[in-house]
Formats: sequence, structure tokens, C-alpha cells
Amino acid sequence: MPLSSRILVVAATARELAPPDDWRSLQCGVGPVEAAIATTLAIAHERPGAILHVGIAGARRAAGIAPGALVIGSESRYVDLGVPAEWAPNTIPASVRLLAGVHRLFPHARVTAIGTSGRVGGTQGAVAGEPCDVEAMEGFGVARAAQQAGVPIIEVRAVCNEIEEQDRARWHFDLAFQTITDATPLLVAAVRDALRQPLVGC
Repeated sequence: MPLSSRILVVAATARELAPPDDWRSLQCGVGPVEAAIATTLAIAHERPGAILHVGIAGARRAAGIAPGALVIGSESRYVDLGVPAEWAPNTIPASVRLLAGVHRLFPHARVTAIGTSGRVGGTQGAVAGEPCDVEAMEGFGVARAAQQAGVPIIEVRAVCNEIEEQDRARWHFDLAFQTITDATPLLVAAVRDALRQPLVGC
């Protein structure tokens, strides 16, 4: 099996998924629970060599990340749980080599923690009192499934809206969907190349 076909591209909705080429794709559903379940089942069936989690996201106004910008997740933070980390994990770092490979391809993209919450604006009370500048709804669920299976993962998002903007008519859905689907083939190539590099981290 070619190495690139072992890459699983995961997104919450069909509009966030580019048409599959030399990769597999999974529509995991909205929210961390659905994402974790669907990704776990897909890993068991597909046995991917890596997971590329893509989609759209919100960004905090003060972060200055414009709609349509790409954001690379340095880690995924689950902010809904609200218990100490020794009780349950709430932060999962991205794969070191996948992060390096994707950042080489998109050097101007912001690299930052991406918060996972089941509701818009839920990252305001983030881990250890550190608000996340970027939030989405599935990242930690996908990352936790990958972590449990020992599969390297990277999350990349296109910014759709300011988190503080309540009027969804002012969100930039079309721009964000277009940005992430245009970027996906390049991201898959970067992940594929990173997997071929000597192992320096999972």
C-alpha cells in the first residue's frame, strides 16, 4: 500500500473535506464525542499511518487572525471537562514531525493551541486559565483517538469568524471552506513527506 494512502483526512462535515485523491477521508460529525467515536472506528478499520484533521474554526478578536487564514495546531486542549489533568487528559500535543513538515509548507500560518469545546465561545475558560486564541469543536476528540492508537496527528484549521461575533450571517463560511479544501492536497503531501523523515517524535 502506498504510504500516502495510509493518511486519513478527518473533518466534521462534508464541506470541510476536499475530494479524496491519494488519501482516505472521514466525516466524523460535529462535536468532540462524535469525532472521537468515528475516528476510533476509522483507525481500527483503516490502520492509518497518520491523521490530518482539517476544518474551520473561530479565532479570538484580540489574536488578530483574519478570516481565511490557516492555523496549525501545536496542541489540542479540551476545555469542557473542567477537571484536573491527573483525572483525565485535557491537552494533547501535535506530532512533532508532522507539525514541522506542515509548518515548512505554510511558514506564515499561526502555530498555536486549538481549543475544543462543544459550544461556540466555550474556550473562554481554557486550561490553566489560558484562553485559546482559536477554537473548534472536534480537535481533542480526534486527537485523543489518535493518541490512544499511537497514530501521529496534526490539526489544521481555516478561520471562519471572530469567536465574539454572535451573528453567524457575518461569518466567512465560503472563504474558510475554500481555504481549507484548497490547502488539503498540499497538507497531505507535507504529511506524507514528514512520515518519510527520520523519526524524531510521534
